[in-house]
Parts: sequence; C-alpha cells; structure tokens
Amino acid sequence: MSITAQAPSRRDNQTVSVKPRVLVVEDETALVELLRYNLEQSGFRVSVAYDGEEALASIQEDVPDLVLLDWMLPLMSGIEVCRQLRRQTATANLPIIMLTARGEEGDRVRGLDAGADDYVSKPFSPTELVARIRAVLRRIRPALADEALSYADIVMDLVAHRVTRASKPIHLGPTEFRLLRHFMEHPGRVFSREQLLDAVWGKDVYVEARTVDVHIRRLRIALNGEQHADVIRTVRAAGYALDATPG
Repeated sequence: MSITAQAPSRRDNQTVSVKPRVLVVEDETALVELLRYNLEQSGFRVSVAYDGEEALASIQEDVPDLVLLDWMLPLMSGIEVCRQLRRQTATANLPIIMLTARGEEGDRVRGLDAGADDYVSKPFSPTELVARIRAVLRRIRPALADEALSYADIVMDLVAHRVTRASKPIHLGPTEFRLLRHFMEHPGRVFSREQLLDAVWGKDVYVEARTVDVHIRRLRIALNGEQHADVIRTVRAAGYALDATPG
C-alpha cells in the first residue's frame, strides 16, 4: 500500500495552529475510550482504528502526528503495520509507540526492531504514557511538540497563550503563566524560591524571595477555582513542585 503525505492546510497565508493528532490503533473498546479521554484531556486530537488494515487505510487518507499501536490486532498485527509504515517514504519517520501486554524483553526488542520509537507495556500509567508521547514528539518533531505542554488535566497552548484545565479556560497573569510553564516543563521537580526567581524573573532582576509565594498563591487560586485538586506541592524547607500525585 502506497501512502502519500498530505500537506498541512493554510488559510489567508497564515499558519493555523492545530493540536497534534494521535491515531489510536486498538481493538479493545474500553481501552480505546480510556486512551481517548486521557489524550484529549492532555491537548491531543484523537482518531481510532480497530484493526491493522483500518489503521493503514486511515493513515493513507490522512497521516497523523503519532500512532499509538497495539501489537495484537485483528486482520494484521501491529508489528506488520509498523513494518509496512516504515517501508513507505511518507511514513518512514512517522512517530510510533507500541502499546501491548507483551512485556518480555524479547518482545520489546522485536517491537523496536520493527520500527517502533517507544514500547509501553500494559497495564500502564496514562500520565506516563502522555509523557512518553510528548517525549517522542519532542525528539522527532520538536516544532510540533513545542506548541503545547500538558500535565494531568492541564493544557498550555504556547502559541495561543492559553491555559485550560479539564477543557475549561484558566485565566493567568503574565508572571503566573511563565511560572506554570516552568513547572510544566519540569513536572515533579522541586524548585527553591531562588531557582524560580532566576528561571521566571531572570537573574538580573532583583525580587524578594517571598514574591514567589505571592505568585504561587495566585497560580493555585486560578488552577483550583473549579474545586480541582491542588497540583502545586509545597515541600517544606525546599520549595515547590508540580505534582498531581495523591497524598
């Protein structure tokens, strides 16, 4: 099957910023819906194919930004789908992540040798899976990955300068936006007040360390306005981190 890449659309000579599209190739309906929910909450568009042949036909019609590919599929295995995509010029560099219950070392090696960029074993953490998708896009298509950041149900559109949480808009001031961006670029990492001052305000600007606390409080109020869980963790005597882990 020959696949021809489709040129991105343009309107009035302006580049249209579009969320990355992930093609989920999976025959388990419940898992498809779980993946769709988590990917859409993380700022991706999602399309679905339920078998290998449907996946190839879908990609021939419109090449996605990344394929999330199950190994065990009806009609054609994920391994064979991956091999066929790698043989075509238009999809030779298409990002592919294998998602499968086959977690033995030999299976992982076989999947990667077939052309997969990453290999995720079931059961999996949705948050980790989204992080792996971001990592693959950053490595293979950095310009695309740089358009948006996501963590848990928070999505930051760097082009439109917008933030949403659970698909609802969050209104932030310029400093809070930069602060959240820094956290989202380094999820889970603890930053001291001094480190945040240098990263967000700049090393040549004198600002009292307690100013960080003021803007952290404003950021929390904005993010938690709909009674969402607090994702900004205070680490006593250390600083702050973006961390959605319960407890």
